[in-house]
Amino acid sequence: MQLIDIGINLMHNSFNHDREEVVQEAAQENVSPLIITGTSERSSIQAAKYSEKYKGKLYATAGVHPHDAKYFTKDTINTLRNLAVKDCVVAIGECGLDYNRDFSPRDVQKLVFEEQIRLALESGLPLFLHERDAFDDFFNILRKYKTDIKNMVVHCFTGNKNELKEYLNLGCYIGLTGWICDERRGKHLTELVKLIPAERLMIETDAPFLLPRNLEDKPRSNRNEPKFLPHILDEIAYYRNEDTKDLAEIIYNNTKRFFNI
Repeated sequence: MQLIDIGINLMHNSFNHDREEVVQEAAQENVSPLIITGTSERSSIQAAKYSEKYKGKLYATAGVHPHDAKYFTKDTINTLRNLAVKDCVVAIGECGLDYNRDFSPRDVQKLVFEEQIRLALESGLPLFLHERDAFDDFFNILRKYKTDIKNMVVHCFTGNKNELKEYLNLGCYIGLTGWICDERRGKHLTELVKLIPAERLMIETDAPFLLPRNLEDKPRSNRNEPKFLPHILDEIAYYRNEDTKDLAEIIYNNTKRFFNI
């Protein structure tokens, strides 16, 4: 059984002292390759540079998270464009809208989001998407480009039933994290997960964040790692009432096909 973590923030400073060990330990749990999330111009450059050292084991996305949209300049899109041609870069993003914290002005978020959608269309790469408390604006922007976007995945989906259905109707893949392992915040996902067609499902840790709350042997640091991805898969398979190995094979093939890796 092999899994691919579609979203790990491997360039986060919490991994500075053991980044290679994290990759190796994930592989020992059959979680390989890993896709490193680019969340800013700087982290996207770092993710691509690091991924190039581990051909076939690591890949990266190139994008600007809505939190960092306020730092987006006229040169940023050119940086992302140059990264997009690298073999190790497999998606544009993490991009989208986040009205939960509003770290960047909403009008700026929307402009930067559309810039990255257009880059995805230009490059032919899929979109790695982020949306939090911004469904209406997010959906309306995506809908304008529906027929042109090659592929898109809603990373770390935590929304409601209506939002899930709208995403699926739009042709989105759905990325699930350890949020489903949290009985406080993620209980609704235990029902919604049954509504996601298996061929549209992918999984991720979003490490070092979102450590599964019901993990038995939690690390003292509370740092999430890709080696915990099988635990997330087990939870999803349980609530879908499906065989874990069969579901793993479907998700693995979905991911390979989506990112063309």
